[in-house]
Amino acid sequence: MRGTVFRGPYDVGLRDLPVPRVEDARDAVVRVTASAICGTDLHPYRGELPGFGVGTVLGHEFVGVVEDAGDEVAHLTGRRVVASDLVACGRCRTCRRGWHYQCAEVTLFGYSTVVGRPLDGGQADYVKVPFADVVLAACPDELTDEQALFTGDVLATGYIAAERADIPLGGTVAVIGAGTVGLLAGMCAEAGGAASVILADPSPTRRAAAERCGFTAVSPEQLAATVAGASEGGGAQSVIEAVGSDAALGLAVETAAPRGTVVAVGAHHSQAAPFDSGRAFGRELTLRFAVGDPIAVWPELFALLKAGRVDPAAVISHRLPLAEVARAYRLFDRREATKVVLVCGDVAG
Repeated sequence: MRGTVFRGPYDVGLRDLPVPRVEDARDAVVRVTASAICGTDLHPYRGELPGFGVGTVLGHEFVGVVEDAGDEVAHLTGRRVVASDLVACGRCRTCRRGWHYQCAEVTLFGYSTVVGRPLDGGQADYVKVPFADVVLAACPDELTDEQALFTGDVLATGYIAAERADIPLGGTVAVIGAGTVGLLAGMCAEAGGAASVILADPSPTRRAAAERCGFTAVSPEQLAATVAGASEGGGAQSVIEAVGSDAALGLAVETAAPRGTVVAVGAHHSQAAPFDSGRAFGRELTLRFAVGDPIAVWPELFALLKAGRVDPAAVISHRLPLAEVARAYRLFDRREATKVVLVCGDVAG
């Protein structure tokens, strides 16, 4: 089989690897039919995570068919499934509370030891899934592979961002970052009752993608004036920060209305508090950090998709065979691609 391997900063490519095997009663081996590149994958690609393991098989967004399964998950054999990017045991105290990211066993597919133990990812022909009864969800027949693919990470993250942003009916929402998570968060905000959703991004390509999805898109410098115009000077009652940088979080706090809510779902690694805490205090803001949790919200996501209330396929800019994964990373890194879906299983490429 082929797998996408991290060889160093700006260097990824396919390598021949052994097909994984079931080793535990809760394991499943999935034949991948479609995978994707996430913005989170760019952190190791750009060399931003020192110590990220060379040889890591990348990718945490994938759908496929269960080819083999352990005794406890044998019912999944032959099923079309989507995987959660987040791996949790599903049985510990925190998992029973629905706090899967706080599980002692938590890890991410294809992300070295950044979160937990290393686990090969899904930008490959096959992938082994532990705790498959929890980490995999059967794809509803009504959904295509591409629709289901998004529920494993980015749509779940966008949904949770909107859910925790306390969006008032008819309210104004600002989204910092017009990448895939930002776009999907905007869609979920509209589905949740927002009257106006404004996305800010420095990239003209991403702003154009946001406009194609029907949003108002502006540069970060234009955000304050645009939000003021949409809210009669009141500011954004809800702000979603979907970048993960100090500057983005600072802008989110600056944009929020008094007693507004800021939800940060970008992956943050800063050791400081990179925003105006005096402003946040004076405006009595609520600041939340959230991690996408597909396991917790799959029923809601499937319902949204089946009802046609969100259209994640609208953010796909490229569909490429797995054989072109190195090119796909380059396009995504240069922001020449909004979202790349990798078609797997075609060895001829």
